[in-house]
Amino acid sequence: MSAVPTGPRLLLRRLREVMASDLPAQKRLDQIVRLIAANMVAEVCSIYIARGGEVLELFATEGLKKEAVHKTRLRFHEGLVGEIAATGEPLNLSDAQSHPKFVYREETGEEAFHSLLGVPILRAGRVVGVLVVQNKTRRHYTDDEAEALQTVAMVLAEVVGSGDLVAPREAAEATLERAATPSFEAVTFAEGVAIGKAVFHEPIIEITNHLATDTEYEKQRLEKALTELHNQIDQLISAEDIQRGGEHHEILDVYKMFAADEGWRLKIIDVIETGLTAEAAVERVQVDNRTRLMRTTDPYLRERLSDLDDLSNRLIRVLVGKPATAAAENLPDDAIVLARSMGPAELLDYDREKLRGVVLQDGSHTAHVTIVARALGIPLVGKVGSVLGRIEPGEEIIVDGENGWIYVSPSPEILQSYREMLEARTARAAEYAKLRDVPAETRDGVEVELMINAGLSIDLPHLETTGAAGIGLFRTEFQFMVGSQLPKQDAQVEFYGQVFDAARNRPVVFRTLDIGGDKPVPFMARDHEENPALGWRAMRVVLDRPALLRLQVRALLEAAQGRPLNLMFPMVTEVSEFKAGRAIIDKEVARRKALGRVLPETLRVGTMIEVPALLWQLDHLLPLTDFVSIGSNDLMQFLFAADRSNTHLAGRYDLLSPPALLALRHILDRARAHGVPVTLCGEMGGRTLEAMALIGLGLRRLSVAPAAIGPVKMMIRSLELGALTAFLDRIIQSSDHSLRNHLLVFARDHHVVL
Repeated sequence: MSAVPTGPRLLLRRLREVMASDLPAQKRLDQIVRLIAANMVAEVCSIYIARGGEVLELFATEGLKKEAVHKTRLRFHEGLVGEIAATGEPLNLSDAQSHPKFVYREETGEEAFHSLLGVPILRAGRVVGVLVVQNKTRRHYTDDEAEALQTVAMVLAEVVGSGDLVAPREAAEATLERAATPSFEAVTFAEGVAIGKAVFHEPIIEITNHLATDTEYEKQRLEKALTELHNQIDQLISAEDIQRGGEHHEILDVYKMFAADEGWRLKIIDVIETGLTAEAAVERVQVDNRTRLMRTTDPYLRERLSDLDDLSNRLIRVLVGKPATAAAENLPDDAIVLARSMGPAELLDYDREKLRGVVLQDGSHTAHVTIVARALGIPLVGKVGSVLGRIEPGEEIIVDGENGWIYVSPSPEILQSYREMLEARTARAAEYAKLRDVPAETRDGVEVELMINAGLSIDLPHLETTGAAGIGLFRTEFQFMVGSQLPKQDAQVEFYGQVFDAARNRPVVFRTLDIGGDKPVPFMARDHEENPALGWRAMRVVLDRPALLRLQVRALLEAAQGRPLNLMFPMVTEVSEFKAGRAIIDKEVARRKALGRVLPETLRVGTMIEVPALLWQLDHLLPLTDFVSIGSNDLMQFLFAADRSNTHLAGRYDLLSPPALLALRHILDRARAHGVPVTLCGEMGGRTLEAMALIGLGLRRLSVAPAAIGPVKMMIRSLELGALTAFLDRIIQSSDHSLRNHLLVFARDHHVVL
């Protein structure tokens, strides 16, 4: 291929002339492949276009046999061309025929050609074709050559999208047919249930002008659009509910930093210099970013892809003068927003009075948009695959963020069932509100302490609304996950001080940093791990990087300002780890005392029990601790060797099985013998039947999601504990798979409200 710098610009100029001609679309396509082959010194240039049913048809070629045109067809994922179409990513091969995906089609005569460079032709984010060049010699195409071909593919999207080659109706039929059942499995990222009308987050914005006639003018357009983009972000950050602070404010600060990145701006200018318009250059740079970030194994960088997509899409809309997203349009009163991905700023664009829920094709538990959705109480599910392509705007959607399902155009029976459920929840919520100031006491006079789990600023008001006794688990890692760098001590002190103030003398248990694994932080590089839940995370990280724990402990001691301080270590596996963590705390206390600074009124240090190995060290551990907390989520997945996020294992291992309950009873028995208080802070405690069993085992303190306080309290007040304890003693040694049905029968017969 030509190394002359003017090559790509010359090619784009000639493409512009061909595209502006009055020739029929097919003849324009034939001229285009000849131009590309000549300019890039390729012996073959071919264009495949997607037809209905995810089939790629050879529409034009220079170098392959002409009789193969409109005859050779490949399905998505079939052959190298089909693989490019299915993945939406380029392929650069020096010996294409040795690739396991290579498929030989005799009618093309391509057996003589070895090297191959293929790129997807993308239109509105969807693959509409594939552009390929080939050579006989075995060679690896350079990055410059690959970038040039991707730029040409962007321009080709105009021809493909014109409707002259493939009828728009047939292109629309390329989406998958609707499944017989209207329900689809999803991953819950922010809990809740919502019913509403489907609204697509990104109205299709097609770039119709790729080729620039005046690059200086395009640069001026870019600078003006960037100024407008920065103004939009400043307006978002200055909104009243964002100014109140919290993690979502910090997320937007990071987002603003991305928008101001000089490297991003200069890359776009470089692409404009090649002859593209400003909007086409933004799209071109984002395609490069997406391709690069999708290859990385760093989960934090992959999750920032949605932020970068958000910025690029927003900038393109400014350049073409289109509404930013559906948020700028007239939303229905019950909008369910559907998106491939979404940045946090985009979510905050929506009218919170009308937004009921969000469905993402992608998404993750630690993505910025997920953290913001949780903070705002918006149900959000994701990982739905190709489902979005089966939904029409305005269709009725049910988002079940409790069980991980979405329903599209549900039957009247399903719709009525969910509406009744929401109505019942509203009525039940009113009943729970009446219980706010009454004790969680069983019918036979045993009181259970109910606390809430928290981790975001938005969680703190729930202390008042639920009447909880305190915060049994405050997850401190979110503050470290949302920023671009390690939070400074002053910022930590301010944040923890807000938590103390909101608690109003009620106890707060701060869990020290639980990062690593599925909770990456941007300021700390880490290697790819096959099993991150079992890897370098939580206590293992801070003992290897003790400065992290020292900094956090200093901030917590300062924020306490003479008030009681409760600290708890996560993921302790053996007694020596607890001792090492406690030694760091003791050194920081001694340092503070030597400096004459005020100390906490009391300092209690505990640990979570979530690694099964600790169950056989309790008699050595408990005398050293002031309290312990059972982390049932990790404890149970490790106990059963079953990933709790794996849908194939859902329901296979029951938390109400005899081995699970016996393990929990063992912890409670040993803690009682040593006089150490125990809390359970996992999701298990927030489900009424499971909570009933835990109380029957002897647990007297639960820390649960705020929404679970009312249901669990109502259950407790209807329970006769003596009868339950005797019942559990009779059945707990059973060899049954689960005791769930037995407990349900007990609850029914004893009129326990579940």
